Amino acid sequence: MSFDAWSHAHRARIETALSRFLPGDELRSGELCEAMRYSVLGGGKRLRALLSYAAAEAINAKAAIADHAAAAVEMIHAYSLIHDDLPCMDNDDMRRGKPTNHVKFGEATAMLAGDALQPLAFRVVLDAAQSGASANGIVAATRLLADASGAFGMAGGQAIDLANVGKPMTQDALEEMHALKTGAMFKAAVVLPALLSEAPDPRIAALEVFAQNIGLAFQVVDDVLDATADSETLGKTAGKDAQNEKPTFVSLMGIDAAHTYARALTRNAIAALEGSDMPCSRLIEVAFAMADRKS
Repeated sequence: MSFDAWSHAHRARIETALSRFLPGDELRSGELCEAMRYSVLGGGKRLRALLSYAAAEAINAKAAIADHAAAAVEMIHAYSLIHDDLPCMDNDDMRRGKPTNHVKFGEATAMLAGDALQPLAFRVVLDAAQSGASANGIVAATRLLADASGAFGMAGGQAIDLANVGKPMTQDALEEMHALKTGAMFKAAVVLPALLSEAPDPRIAALEVFAQNIGLAFQVVDDVLDATADSETLGKTAGKDAQNEKPTFVSLMGIDAAHTYARALTRNAIAALEGSDMPCSRLIEVAFAMADRKS
């Protein structure tokens, strides 16, 4: 199967899984269900989900287990975007080519939608037992997801980001921030299927190094796109980093050097898989797709 066909099939698969895991008509709480589904379904590149499915194939894990890993990470990602777009954070009015959640439903409902998606993601991980995940694997996966999404990961990185608006940052400091803010959830996407399936430690270690590099490469490319693409292409407001005086890899090293650095990180990610006993072709294809994306 070509990569285009594979990615199309797995994007459809994650949409189906997310729709199944999200609350539906049984939720009697006004617009909350609608707001949750609005931000989770039918949008985004699903790169994190594709990484989960590719990692599951590399370790020969069940696709049904990968559904839980991919859906949990996509729910955490969606909740973070809802909260990032709020007026108290980035104050954005467009996401994935449509009005942001708080513009559509109001700030209070948007806040609650994000609040509800976060614990639901952990429920989805716990329910992986129904698809054959082991108890030990679920405990390890839950711990990783908690660290990746909380103060030791995404939320902590966002706090560092907000604290450094308008301030210069060294490359080491910028990388440390994005290892938390962005990279931690990419690591979760790649490693959760392995933990849920109790893959051998050497495989998990190789996947972790791959994920660390590909997560940072994603952020570097994101910074370049924010500086060079238009809002229609991005599906969100372009130029927000410069407008908000945020330190980025582009402001630190320039567009050309940032491009070069992203390619080097992608090569490092792929090198981490060399010599492993895993069939990693899909992971490598996703890595290249992430590096070459235009939005």
